Amino acid sequence: MTMDITEMPQPTRSRAVFSQEDFGLIRTAIAHYLREVQDKPESVKYANLYHRLGRVS
Repeated sequence: MTMDITEMPQPTRSRAVFSQEDFGLIRTAIAHYLREVQDKPESVKYANLYHRLGRVS
């Protein structure tokens, strides 16, 4: 009796969507937008995003 073993293809390594430079640009854009919405409730979400991006770049 012969077993046919089919090799499963290994998943390819995922690529980064954003470069380190992109994170800096996004962070700058969010900082600008934060000044525009500073008195609105949604500003808290953007402030948190700004700080999270600071840890990445």
